Amino acid sequence: MAFYAVYIEEAHPSDRWQLEVNVRESVVVHRPRTVAEREHAAGSCLLNLGIRFPALVDGLGNAVEKMYTGWPDRLVLIGADGRVVYISRAGPFGFHPAELERAIAASLSAH
Repeated sequence: MAFYAVYIEEAHPSDRWQLEVNVRESVVVHRPRTVAEREHAAGSCLLNLGIRFPALVDGLGNAVEKMYTGWPDRLVLIGADGRVVYISRAGPFGFHPAELERAIAASLSAH
């Protein structure tokens, strides 16, 4: 089993919908226009949030975000067969770690 963060389209870019809390916390990111800019934003995000597992970066066409309805953020469990086993409601308020934990346990016991 592996865990990944998938960095998708920036939820609150400075050139679109900047939140005051982001300004106070010095998390000001403009909407990336290149893959390199998105990768840089992803790296900063992981560092600032203290995420210690690998990350993948969605392309500028946002294919992963569209496939999993990931914006602004979701918890998704993909089974060994490649199918979605669990998807949370929009986070962070829709995150219920106990639900994800149960889905992981059920998925592991099925194999």
